Amino acid sequence: MLLLIPAALLTFTLSLIIGHFLSEPLNLLVKKVRAYRSGANVSFEPTGQLREADDLAVTINELVKKVSSQQADLTREANRQNAFVSDVAHELRTPLTAIRGNAEMLEDPDLPPSLHAKFVDIIVSESERLSHLVNDLLTLQHIQNEEGSTTLKRVNLRSVAQSVVDTLGPILRERQANVRITGEAPDVLGNPERLKEALTNLVDNATHFIEPGGHITIELCGLKGNAVIQVKDDGTGFGDVDPKLLFGRFYRTDFSRARNSGGTGLGLSIVKSIVEAHDGTIEAVNLPQGGACFIIAIPAIEGAQ
Repeated sequence: MLLLIPAALLTFTLSLIIGHFLSEPLNLLVKKVRAYRSGANVSFEPTGQLREADDLAVTINELVKKVSSQQADLTREANRQNAFVSDVAHELRTPLTAIRGNAEMLEDPDLPPSLHAKFVDIIVSESERLSHLVNDLLTLQHIQNEEGSTTLKRVNLRSVAQSVVDTLGPILRERQANVRITGEAPDVLGNPERLKEALTNLVDNATHFIEPGGHITIELCGLKGNAVIQVKDDGTGFGDVDPKLLFGRFYRTDFSRARNSGGTGLGLSIVKSIVEAHDGTIEAVNLPQGGACFIIAIPAIEGAQ
């Protein structure tokens, strides 16, 4: 019995030492978690004291990185939305101001009858531009909402290009634009209506920057597993502007010209959204001989010719 008491004390002492050794790294993790929750910048890297504690530290570290990444994404999205709302408000202000100003002029009893038609035309024109702006904004929203929910099908890009030219026929003739389609591209998996909309925007955009009798070429080809569409024109190009800026919402290389043509500054942004929804890319370059070239590359269906 006398021998059991020292043995028990020794065992108890050893258990306390071992318990302290085991709990110390866990207590340290708890302190770090509390500090992190209070907003401190804490590292959860493994210490090497206890394998289980190190495994837990790795898990917590991965969770912290994921949360930080999500917070950064939310911040960027909030900033993007704030900027977008500000841009929309700015774009709406101009036509609304014009409509109100011209409507007030029409209320003037001393206004010469010859000016009535002028002010009415301005009101109608600005109202139409507002409608185009709203429609383009809705289009962007629909494209974002469609992501992952649209049924995709095999699309022949030559057929899409021909459909675009046929649909824009009256506009092309009015603007005296000569359009031709060359080459072939492998089929892609996509939404044919959205792809037609993207190509329509590019061709229509080109018609605003060529002279009467100018030329637009839609070139199709396959390259490194992608179906490539190039829309080239012999117009003015976009100068020294950073090509990436062209696809920003409400960006215009020539403000007055876009206004006069009824442009909303959203056409190329819509194109970019559609292309990216198809896992593709789009870029723009100035051609050496003059004019601009917009290049779309979309992953081709494997084995498509």
